[in-house]
Amino acid sequence: MTTPNTPSATRATSAHDDAPAGYMRNAANHLVPIDQVREQDLLRDQVAREIAVEAVALNQRLREFKARALGDVADLVRIAGEKYEVNLGGKKGNVQISTYDGQYKVVRQVAERIAFTEELEAAKVLINGCIERWSEGANPHIRALVDRAFRTDTKGQIKTTAVLELLRLEIDDAEWQRAMEAIRDSIQSTGTATYVRVYQRIGDSDQYRAIALDLAAV
Repeated sequence: MTTPNTPSATRATSAHDDAPAGYMRNAANHLVPIDQVREQDLLRDQVAREIAVEAVALNQRLREFKARALGDVADLVRIAGEKYEVNLGGKKGNVQISTYDGQYKVVRQVAERIAFTEELEAAKVLINGCIERWSEGANPHIRALVDRAFRTDTKGQIKTTAVLELLRLEIDDAEWQRAMEAIRDSIQSTGTATYVRVYQRIGDSDQYRAIALDLAAV
């Protein structure tokens, strides 16, 4: 972390454009004279604000990059389609393009957003019935998989991929099959999300590494 400058009244005031000279707003939106704010609080405010302001700018640049990238890919698809008088992929089709030397490739991918209806609760009851009936004969890995599937995230939402993993299990049991049918019936499409992913070739191999565009991956 870059060592911040020693906080000053001038610097703190400039960070709060809507506050009168010599004042800062606290979290309760109260005006506080800067000379009454602890130096550590001023320092914390400076560091947090500089990071946040840069993050907002980066977020805007990523939005602009995504819009431009998707627009360029759409134009490329349109031009190719016009040449043969056909519609290639359209705005929602998956498309992969690469540089002439194969060094980079760009993927436009459209993923369906799904949610689960109340029928998922029926599936949960049926699955728990299976586990209880199988008792000691049940594979502990299946129990762990089921627990993970119905565990909610921090927003109280069921994790879609975890539930869909249950459908891949091949279990010859009538009650389990009814549970899987309930899961399938509970799946509801809520729209689509379009992603643009960029990859770079690893050396001279045929393997590619994704260029990370999110903080968690860098």
